[in-house]
Amino acid sequence: MDVAQLKLTKTAVVLIVLVLLYLLEMVFPFYLDRKGKFAHGVRNLGLGLFNAVVIAVLFTSSVFMAERWSFTQQYGILNVVELPLLMKIILMILLFDLWMYVWHVANHKIPLLWRFHRVHHSDDQVDVTSALRFHTGEIVLSTVARLGIIAILGLRVWHIILYEMFLLPVIMFHHSNVAFPERWDKLYRIIFVSPHMHWGHHSDIPVETDSNYSSIFSWWDRIFSTYRLREDPHTIHQGLKQFRDQKWNQFVGMLITPFLKKK
Repeated sequence: MDVAQLKLTKTAVVLIVLVLLYLLEMVFPFYLDRKGKFAHGVRNLGLGLFNAVVIAVLFTSSVFMAERWSFTQQYGILNVVELPLLMKIILMILLFDLWMYVWHVANHKIPLLWRFHRVHHSDDQVDVTSALRFHTGEIVLSTVARLGIIAILGLRVWHIILYEMFLLPVIMFHHSNVAFPERWDKLYRIIFVSPHMHWGHHSDIPVETDSNYSSIFSWWDRIFSTYRLREDPHTIHQGLKQFRDQKWNQFVGMLITPFLKKK
């Protein structure tokens, strides 16, 4: 597949979904007590854009090198199994999404990784822009780990772009502050991670924060017994109690958060 065209398509899809969900949040918000939505979004998107530039500069060549090595050596699951293209794509999406679950769990359980990941969880007004709020250190570590996954799974660059084309709209939706009717949410979360399900992951109660790790498919949490649902999501208080001060939601505050000794 043409990587450049696929990248352009992914960018267009992400921008369309981002704008649509942002507008829906304004018209049909689930949490009604939000303030400073525009400034909040600008900070989150600014961090996301900064990360995209850093990764493009530092890791573009490394990703292509890992792909080339895996392909030329015929190493990795997708290079070994004999399946039709469509079945390989489905297998790729499932295996990559399983990896994302494992990596997310690691970010909560390993203290060093949690220091960076808590920048995402310190957001006390989770919305569509929160899906792009990650510390640069976490994104760098994730990309380094992904180089190994490229080899293990036998991924091509277009595989990664295609997966992200599905991933990003899904995570933007389940982070969004859109009043998605519960009866629809209940059906949706049978297969996909829903807003109701993921809002609980952003709870300030640790046992809820340490649950619902799935990215696209909700069944990983059911399989590994990490699924948890608050009956009334209106009662969820988002963020981390030790980062309530709004200075930690400023750009500089987000960047220095991993280097603080707070637990």
